[in-house]
Amino acid sequence: MAELHLIGQIVGASGFPSSSLFCKWGVHTGGAWKLLSGLREGQTQVDHPQLGDVAYWSHPIDVHFATKGLQGWPKLHVQVWHQDPFGRRELYGYGFCHVPCSPGWHALACVTWQPLGSWQERLSQLFVGGGPQLLNSDLIYTGADRYRLQTVAAGTVHLELGVLLRHFARYGVEC
Repeated sequence: MAELHLIGQIVGASGFPSSSLFCKWGVHTGGAWKLLSGLREGQTQVDHPQLGDVAYWSHPIDVHFATKGLQGWPKLHVQVWHQDPFGRRELYGYGFCHVPCSPGWHALACVTWQPLGSWQERLSQLFVGGGPQLLNSDLIYTGADRYRLQTVAAGTVHLELGVLLRHFARYGVEC
């Protein structure tokens, strides 16, 4: 079988309204992909930067897949959360990016968004906190109903990924 190995890191995030951020991440693939080693999902630590608005996580990603075809090429999805001094969490953004299909080292910028909600939800968010969240996280990386959502832009998650391809030509899988 053809193999794909991803080695890299979630460097951090910028452009979010406040600090004390952490990131939940996952790799979504189609049915023809088999996980050989590594974790499909994870979570970074909370970073509270003293200067600037950039949160640094340097969270490692090391995932190895085998596949019989290109359908369902991996996508990396992220959720950025804010944690206040009392340990309460608030969603700051959802995002996803396609894993590059060419071998080599890639610097990626994954832009994020958050659901806008109704004017009542926005008013409640202003006074109480929290905010609208997706009931089904599959909407982050599938295009079915995501385009009907009203959203606002959030910050950017920065990633560095090394992509290694093995036996793609031998098994007739063409990139």
